[in-house]
Amino acid sequence: MERRIFDELVSWKKSKRRKPLVLMGARQVGKTYALNWLKEEKFENGLFVNFEEHPEAKGFFDGKLDPHSLIEKLGIFFRQKVTPGETLIVFDEIQECPRALTALKYFCEKAPTYHIAAAGSLLGVKISKESGFPVGKVDFLNMHPLTFFEFMKAIGEGNLIKMVEETTGFSPLPTPFHERLNELLKSYFFVGGMPEAVFYFNETREFDGVRKIQKDILTAYQLDISKHAAGHDIQKIFTLWENIPSQLAKDNRRFIFSALVRSARAREYKTAMQWLIDAGLVIKVENLSAARIPLASYASRNQFKLFMLDVGLLGAMARLSSQTVVLGEGVFTEFKGAFVENFVAEELSSQADIKPYYWTSGNQAEVDFVVENRGQIFPLEVKAGVNIKAKSLHVFADHFNSSVLSRTSLRNFARKGSMCDFPLYAIHRFPELSHLALKN
Repeated sequence: MERRIFDELVSWKKSKRRKPLVLMGARQVGKTYALNWLKEEKFENGLFVNFEEHPEAKGFFDGKLDPHSLIEKLGIFFRQKVTPGETLIVFDEIQECPRALTALKYFCEKAPTYHIAAAGSLLGVKISKESGFPVGKVDFLNMHPLTFFEFMKAIGEGNLIKMVEETTGFSPLPTPFHERLNELLKSYFFVGGMPEAVFYFNETREFDGVRKIQKDILTAYQLDISKHAAGHDIQKIFTLWENIPSQLAKDNRRFIFSALVRSARAREYKTAMQWLIDAGLVIKVENLSAARIPLASYASRNQFKLFMLDVGLLGAMARLSSQTVVLGEGVFTEFKGAFVENFVAEELSSQADIKPYYWTSGNQAEVDFVVENRGQIFPLEVKAGVNIKAKSLHVFADHFNSSVLSRTSLRNFARKGSMCDFPLYAIHRFPELSHLALKN
């Protein structure tokens, strides 16, 4: 599978200011696969130390953390010659060896010629708790499930998606291409972007097997919660996690704690929710009191929506039938359009320089997403079908004098004055094309 992060990994390898790399991301999004690709394509060889498969390797980190001595011992133990600049050294499942995390500091300071990369499940949770983490001594990259563009390339539709990637305006795509893309998007809403599910779908085009894989992944996440979360938080994390589909199915998708348990309060679930965020399992989208730069200064920590990391896993949790994909547009309209909004949250969040928010004006209006990019603010309304009335966008424009207003739906590309229409399958290009709309 071709992953977008490959280019970022190559840039890291070539950088003269390179530090040890920490590759973040939820379990089973493809972190180890990506590092294996980097080794095979850009290095002579690799030394992979998986601390789950080889717990005995943790013993090398018990004493003095001298990087040259560590590499010599690990090379002997794993029978792998290590040459600076030619060998990729990977510490996988590094959360199982906290001393290896600490050692990254010394690789940065005393052995910068080595290419060191670390990855692991629940690494975000570990880092948030690890007092010895080498702040400022590592580079970070975040990995997500496959985006729709990556999914298309993985299932052999790269030429079709290339048309969307290369468009420079809002001229409609030819109708046969547009309709084909919407059909494939329906499949993506069921399959999602977890690599194992995508690989199976590409081999079989069979939905039931995909759903089994997704359920297995969800089970693995539940086991992670039971194993790694603090005892007093476990039940609260499960309660939050299991309620995400029903919270998204409401007309108002704002997360309401009292809907979990009667009289539940936000502060009681604060650490449980942060655990899910640190684990990469949810996307938190906060409400804005105003749409002014920087958006983060106007975000409310207490008013937010929680989306799943993957729309396919959301469907598995909600028990969405494969027949919904086959028959009509149900996959877009089920759960009052929650799958569509979750998809857009994923696509925006997967871009390194984008953090999505949303905006409300009392009961008058709600704009589903607002993003800040290269000094500009762009609002976006999400429509589950082809009804594209955009009252809330006009209210937003009246408040904040926005010159580019955007909405995404099943309709084709279009533009009329300040209003830009993006088909859902092209929403990944929303920030880029919004900048073009500003200039034209």
